[in-house]
Formats: sequence, structure tokens, C-alpha cells
Amino acid sequence: MKKLKLEELNRISDSEFKEAVKHQFVLVLDSVRSLNNVGSVFRTADAFLAEKIYLCGITGTPPHRDIHKTALGATDTVAWEHREDIASLLQELKDNHYQIIALEQTNQSVLLHQFNPNMDTKYAFVLGNEVDGVSDEALALTDISIEIPQFGTKHSLNVSVATGILVWDYISKIEV
Repeated sequence: MKKLKLEELNRISDSEFKEAVKHQFVLVLDSVRSLNNVGSVFRTADAFLAEKIYLCGITGTPPHRDIHKTALGATDTVAWEHREDIASLLQELKDNHYQIIALEQTNQSVLLHQFNPNMDTKYAFVLGNEVDGVSDEALALTDISIEIPQFGTKHSLNVSVATGILVWDYISKIEV
């Protein structure tokens, strides 16, 4: 076994990424405070060909050195937009036939492994603030909430880690 060099990975270029057919999902960051988390979500969105990232409320926006540090250039490839009002954005996404899914622990959460995405459905995955989670305002417009099962003493995962788990699960289910 040998580790592959960068040139052996056959990655697409930035221009090829922009032209590539994207998976049918967007990521909606609901007042995520950490700029490092924002940058990490950009990298995940790039890795899995997300359509777009919506940065809502107090979520920081590029260009910023802390976002750039973890995004490693993904802010140049992934489409993004800042929206102050998450409720109007989610309603707009609903009007454009996106199913709104919050990654949140609620009294009606579906466990991640029980979530069965439909290849013909567009999804908007809402990811919440590091302390308060997905806002009540966003939850009111959510179609379902998904919860990642956890077995330790902590009750949550870092938002960028949770994003990676959610998106990988989604991609692995639709790419079968």
C-alpha cells in the first residue's frame, strides 16, 4: 500500500467543479458562530458537490482568514449566499420544491440511519448554532428533523462534524 500523491487523485479543477452537475441538496447554516466551522462546511460541500450554501443570520461570510484556513479554497468553488432572514429563505426553498430537513434533536426526530432520501427530491439541510442548535423560527418551517444517534455522555456533535456525517449518509444512500 502506498499513499497517493495529489496529482494521482484525479481531482477536478475549480472550473470543472463549477460546471459539474451537483447533487440535489443545499446546506443552510443557521447562525453558526465559528468561522472555522463555516470553512469546514465549505470543504464538505465541495467534497460532495453541494448545489449551494446559505449563510444565515450571524453566520460569517467569506472572505475571512478563519474561514479560508479551513475551507482551503472551497469558498472559490462552492456557490454561497448570505441571507439575514432564515424564515424567508426556507419558505423560498419550499416554494422551489425543496424538502426542508433540520439536523436537530426534537420530539419527532428521525434517526439518521432511518432516513431514506428520494433521488428525485431536492433537500435543504438546516444546521444550527453551536450552542442553541436550529432556531425555533427555522424549525417551524422544517418538514422533518434528523438526529444522529450518539452513545456517549455528550448530547451533540460539532456542527461541521455533524454536517459531514449527514452529507456522507445522504450521498451513500442516493449513489447506490
